[in-house]
Amino acid sequence: MTLLIVGATGTLGRQVARRALDEGYTVRCLARSYRKAAFLKEWGAELVPGDLCEPETLKPALEGVTAVIDAATARPTDSLGIKQVDWDGKVALIQAALEAGVERFIFFSFLDAEKYPQVPLLEIKRCTELFLAESGLNYTILRPCGFFQGLIGQYAIPILDKQAVWVPGVSSPVAYMDTQDIAKFAVKALSVPETENRSFPVVGFKAWTAEEIIALCERSSDKTAKITRTPTEILRLFRQVTRWFQWTWNVSDRLAFAEVLANGQSLEASMDETYQVFGIDPKEISTLETYMQDYFSRIMKKLKELEYEQEKLKKRKKRSNPFKPL
Repeated sequence: MTLLIVGATGTLGRQVARRALDEGYTVRCLARSYRKAAFLKEWGAELVPGDLCEPETLKPALEGVTAVIDAATARPTDSLGIKQVDWDGKVALIQAALEAGVERFIFFSFLDAEKYPQVPLLEIKRCTELFLAESGLNYTILRPCGFFQGLIGQYAIPILDKQAVWVPGVSSPVAYMDTQDIAKFAVKALSVPETENRSFPVVGFKAWTAEEIIALCERSSDKTAKITRTPTEILRLFRQVTRWFQWTWNVSDRLAFAEVLANGQSLEASMDETYQVFGIDPKEISTLETYMQDYFSRIMKKLKELEYEQEKLKKRKKRSNPFKPL
């Protein structure tokens, strides 16, 4: 089976590529930049030129492909917006996959996307789900709601650097999951016929509030966080301002998504059926506690090694220049 992975350089996409390669699949990755995707080639994937927003590039990329795993999404720094990438691009990809005779299509949506029509990205995810279901392709839709990896930059690093941690006025509990575990479900779907033409939540064991995550980071790092709270009303005001300028539309759309994490409504779902259908043991899935403990353990070890090397260097300089003040 030959897979085409779209969005393979992203946080989730790279884990999907890694998992598929480890399980022996022939992996092809759509790449806008070979330089940024070079690590995928080193892992053993084939890079093919292509861009979701250039439909004419998709047909050659799909030649001989059995299944597509789509993990792409617009980034805040992209020159194109969410509509061009996550709607126009995905429609073009689905149509090209149908024409190419692709047998399976795995799509990453978002948990409860249908509940947030005011959020551009989530409304587009919902519409893409409907378009895919009506396309005639054999599909599987996976619905995560947040990644462990995103919490490192949001909470762990600011706490270590003694910088302020942003917390919404009202924190929504979110059932985050490790992208490596989400990748397990994506790749496993390819070999489980019972997952065809169905949607599944793919979320963690527990929904965590911002305050709970901060407390976990504080325990794991033995440091105290500096917390800055931003009321939801401020987010909405800033979003309205960023809608005035075309070059800040991506920022505005992301701020709309941020409101989902600041409305107090929990993002979580039962995973009982998902585990049963996919045949994955919940014991194989990481917990946020273990993930954070491992992260801080590695970082604190590196910091101690760095401090030790710096102290050695200072002593060496002092010995070589005993009369020179440091």
